[in-house]
Order: sequence, then structure tokens, then C-alpha cells
Amino acid sequence: MDSRNPAFRGNAFQQRAGGAGYGAPAYGAPGYGAQHQGGAGYPAPGYAPPATRPMTMDDVVVRGFMTLVTLVLTAAAAWVLVPTDLAVPVLVVAFIAQIGIWAFITFGRKANAPTVLAFAAVYGVVVGIISHTYNDLFHGVVFQAVIGTALAFAATLAVYALRIVRVTPKFAKFTMAAAVALISLMLVNLLMNMFGSEAGLGIRDPGNPLAYVFSVVAILVGCFFLLLDFDSIEEGIRVGAPEKFAWYCAFGLVLALVWIYLEMLRLASYLYGGRD
Repeated sequence: MDSRNPAFRGNAFQQRAGGAGYGAPAYGAPGYGAQHQGGAGYPAPGYAPPATRPMTMDDVVVRGFMTLVTLVLTAAAAWVLVPTDLAVPVLVVAFIAQIGIWAFITFGRKANAPTVLAFAAVYGVVVGIISHTYNDLFHGVVFQAVIGTALAFAATLAVYALRIVRVTPKFAKFTMAAAVALISLMLVNLLMNMFGSEAGLGIRDPGNPLAYVFSVVAILVGCFFLLLDFDSIEEGIRVGAPEKFAWYCAFGLVLALVWIYLEMLRLASYLYGGRD
């Protein structure tokens, strides 16, 4: 079974053993590999029970909660402990570390408790410093962004549960293409800012209506990624993916939530209407 979420392609959830994927009868179907004689079951020759139990929704919830709490705690610590004059160096170091751990998890297929929680801890430092900076400029904007992110999560979950939007391979390709386009535009805009064009493409200029449109589109794309995550979780549970796949799910959920939060933060700053 191929996950519709491209972020999970190639990980343990996708691997095959002997041509059978997770959820095949060989992966723990009732009575498989046992011969019943007089009420006693005997393992079939060559049968070995699965090394890990199948993933459950509780696994995803617990690991997702652990990952999010780790991020929030390190964000709060960075907010309180990192002095203003060290904010930029710490932010740069944390951002580089975050990219490195993200690449290790994504391309090295190493989503487990140490790597995912380490990623959340480092990412939390980045989020905490950015949030503090925004809150100094626009008092109360962080609270508004948190509420907006929670509402976006709840709305996306409702849309998925009610099957208002169907997650299909075409939908996944569209989401990935949109994300690549957004990131490319942000990089071009950053380069233009670095080399003398203060307004850049206008996608981050509060005085340009294009900035509002860009942030709204970015928030929608983050919600689309949540839909892909929900689909991967549901499909993983249905086919009996191993317990460790829950860490991939937690990783994907946190990535999507922080994406939405940072764009909510920026959009709220546009709407703030002034500085303290």
C-alpha cells in the first residue's frame, strides 16, 4: 500500500517483505500460521510472529502529543532564556540543526523517538525566537496565531472526517506542487531582499495585498498537508502498519501545524494595524 502522503513515501510503512505489505495475512491475521487440533494452536513451520504490534490511534495521539509538548517547552524556554542580542545567532544555529535533523529523518528513514523529539526540540527554539520577536512588535499576535492554528486544525479534521475533501493521489501531487511553488517564491523573494530590492516580490510586504493572498494560500496548503497526514494515519491503522510508523505520523503532523502557525503569525501581524 502506497501512502498518499508524499512525505512518507519510502519509509518503513512502504517497505515490502516477500512481496507482502503490512496488513497482508502474513502480518498477524487471526489464526494465520496455526493449526488447530483439539483446541490447541501450533505454529506453522517457518512462521515467526511479528516483531512489533500494529499501530493504533492511541500510538499516534500519544506520540503526537509528546512531540508537540517537546516543541512547546523548548519554544517557551527560548522565549524566556535567549537574550535579544543573541537571538539571531541562536536562531541561525537552531535553524541549521533543524534542517539537518529533518533531512536525516526524511531521507534516512529514521523516524523514532530520539530523532523526532530532537527535531521538535530544535524546531521549538526556532519557533520560540520567531514568536518572541513578533510579539515584541505586535503585542498579543502570538495568542491570535495559536487560536487560528487550533481552529484550522479542527476545521481540517472535520473536513476529513466528513469526507468533504477526498484525499487522492492527484490531490497529493497538487499539494506537493503547491508547496514547492510557495517555497520557491519565498526563496526568490529572500534573494531579492538580500540583493537590494526591499519589497522583493511583494509577497511579504504588509503594504501589498499580494502578501495577504500569499499567506492565506500558504495556510491552505498547510491544511492540505494535514489532510494527507490524516489519510496516512487512517490507512496505516487499517492495513496494520508497525507501531514505529506512529513516529512518522507525529513528525508529519508537527511539520504541518508549525507551517500553519508561522503563516498565521505573519498574517495576524499584517492585520494588527500598528506597532506598540
